Amino acid sequence: MRNLLVTGLVSVLASTLVAASVRGQEPVPTFRSSVSLVSVNAVVKDRRGKPVRNLTRNDFQILENGAHRPIVDFDVSDQGPVSFGVLVDQSGSMTLSNNLDAAREVIRHLLAWFDAGKDEVALFAFDKQLREVQPFTTDARQVADALPRLSAYGTTALYDAIAETAARLETRPTPRRAVIVVTDGLDTASSKTVEDVSGMASAIDVPVYVVVVMSPSNNPQHGGSLLRTNGEPITTRLANLAYWTGGDMLIASTPAETSVIARGLVIDLRHQYQLAFESSTRAGWHQVAVRTRNPDLQVRARSGYFAQPSTNGN
Repeated sequence: MRNLLVTGLVSVLASTLVAASVRGQEPVPTFRSSVSLVSVNAVVKDRRGKPVRNLTRNDFQILENGAHRPIVDFDVSDQGPVSFGVLVDQSGSMTLSNNLDAAREVIRHLLAWFDAGKDEVALFAFDKQLREVQPFTTDARQVADALPRLSAYGTTALYDAIAETAARLETRPTPRRAVIVVTDGLDTASSKTVEDVSGMASAIDVPVYVVVVMSPSNNPQHGGSLLRTNGEPITTRLANLAYWTGGDMLIASTPAETSVIARGLVIDLRHQYQLAFESSTRAGWHQVAVRTRNPDLQVRARSGYFAQPSTNGN
């Protein structure tokens, strides 16, 4: 897969997206990609949530728009760098329940699992606008030193910030990359929708992991009641977004949960399968499903890509 040549042109387009639900109809992205091969990174876990690392090409199936597609390239390795774009919510609502302090702790735990000089991380913060706090670096200490500069104020353009951060991850050299969002889950000012953002991130194969920080009184795992917006639990749309991109959504309310979540995120990116298949020559959004022949295994991978016909007419 390291020698895989994937050529693509990504351009933002205005389009109408189809509303979707978790594991339901997938979103249509807002930009288009012309590719010769479609590369898909997949995380595979067993029923206990443990990574499965011993699979071969023959253990996988790829379906495009419901039809089986041959896997033309396959690779699996526990080696190689990971690239994280960490995105922190610094809107005014993060002052509640010490959520900003909890977000800083999530990031410190993440940095503890980084491979110094090999992995890279950048720190972004947002309220109404996205701000680069620390550019990509292989020195995790630079990010740790920047955490005290985060402050909470302003409105929340969560979905817009995720989209912009995902676009910046597209240019990173390693295929093991992700946006990690640390937020209280509220969005009050975005121009983009969940469907917009998940389509964009999925089409460039940048998974989005959302860590929602909240007090135990709001965490249903501790008997609490989730906050709602427009009558809907705040985690519903974020779970949709994460799932469509091949990522995950997790809730952190205690130091123990924070530690487990951080370690799990890094393990996910270190232990990925990389598969590729030929791109369709039919223009438009193509749904992609990656499965294993063992139905007891869970696969997380991007939900599709946007193709246009090749210029030579093939």
